[in-house]
Amino acid sequence: MKSFKNRISLYNLLGIAILTMIVFISIYWTVSLSVNYDINENLNREINVHQGEISARNGVISFVPEGEWEEPEHQSAFMNPVFVEIYNANKKPVEKSPNLKDMGLSLTQHEGKGDFIDTHIDSIPIRQVQTPLLYNGKTVGYAVIAMSIESETRVLENLRLNLLLIYPVFLLVLFFVTRFIAQRSIQPALDIIETTKNITDNNFDKRITLPIHKDELFVLSVTINELLDRVENAITREKQFTSDASHELRTPLAIIKGTLEILIRKPRTTEEYIEKIKYCIEEVNRINNLVDQLLMLARFESYDKTVTFKDVALDQIIQEILERYATRIQGKDLKIVFTVKKHFYVLSDALMLSIIIENLLSNAIKYSKKSGLITIDLSLSDTQSTICTITDEGIGISHKELDKIYNQFYRAEATEHSEIKGTGLGLAIVKKIALLLHLNLDIESIKDIGTKVILEIKNQQ
Repeated sequence: MKSFKNRISLYNLLGIAILTMIVFISIYWTVSLSVNYDINENLNREINVHQGEISARNGVISFVPEGEWEEPEHQSAFMNPVFVEIYNANKKPVEKSPNLKDMGLSLTQHEGKGDFIDTHIDSIPIRQVQTPLLYNGKTVGYAVIAMSIESETRVLENLRLNLLLIYPVFLLVLFFVTRFIAQRSIQPALDIIETTKNITDNNFDKRITLPIHKDELFVLSVTINELLDRVENAITREKQFTSDASHELRTPLAIIKGTLEILIRKPRTTEEYIEKIKYCIEEVNRINNLVDQLLMLARFESYDKTVTFKDVALDQIIQEILERYATRIQGKDLKIVFTVKKHFYVLSDALMLSIIIENLLSNAIKYSKKSGLITIDLSLSDTQSTICTITDEGIGISHKELDKIYNQFYRAEATEHSEIKGTGLGLAIVKKIALLLHLNLDIESIKDIGTKVILEIKNQQ
């Protein structure tokens, strides 16, 4: 399988190879065009010269002025030569430059069209052009003019050869350079891979070293580190939850087991059996309640369904819960102050909102002192949110423990109030549901004075 580094090198190589090929072709084409343009212009100048040198004396046409062939370009075949051959009107050769010697320039069938033809004279590459010679508007002959293009051809061939040789060498060097650059570029990604390989269930404290430059890889590293933090916290919470749940379940089971072992050691009276069995039933109920709350907490922990929001009468929910807890309220001789003159409708999920209110009222009843007062107040805020306030005059919570009350299985000063039974899951459940319903929850408490719970429910989502 090709590595990411090699793929980056290959893609860069292909892109630059195509671009370089276009540049090399453009260079060759530009140089070739410039060279050919200069040669053609020189030939056109020679044509103009020879067309202007035609003269007549005593009825005899003279195509070449005296001394023309003595010029250097017509004498040598190697030093910037200009080859010229003159044909008469019948297309018979009549004169030619000395540098042609026993060779000649052929008159083609395309006379007068100014076509440039590349050919050879004695292995010398030349470019020739022919033109009719006019005198008094009448064609009196033809001139075939050629120039050596040996040096120009050699320049173009050398340029083409150099480009063809340089191109593969350039690509080879480019490949290794791009591999080196790719290696440097993806090094942070390789560090990410190496770090993640070293992360295990028992070694979750490793984090990715952040790159120096704050680019996309920096953002990726930060995001992965944040993800690892969340995963580590989730694993820690899961382990703590498992440990706490096991402990909470083990305690009532140990009590039931111990009670039953005492019962079978020796015969007991009916009253003793009834007393111990009732005690065991209470512990079984405690286990059932704990399991129900664990299931509820697990349900809302992974709740991914859309919450159904609809108009709910909050005052009716509170009234129904108070009726269910009537026996417990009477048992502690509590006074409940809850007076509403109209319905308070909120946009929420009826079942989830009922679970929140029930847990909050249950705590208020459970931790209230005997013959205490519980006040429930409903009001509208300036932002048209419904505020539900539950105030009790119970045992309260110390300031240092307020930050821990939402932790699973946490019970404030449980040893000081061992007579109050509980699982420590109620407020954890309340917090989870409040997040799902987008509710604002605030708890204020003073030890030995009481607790106030403020629940803000937005009337529009």
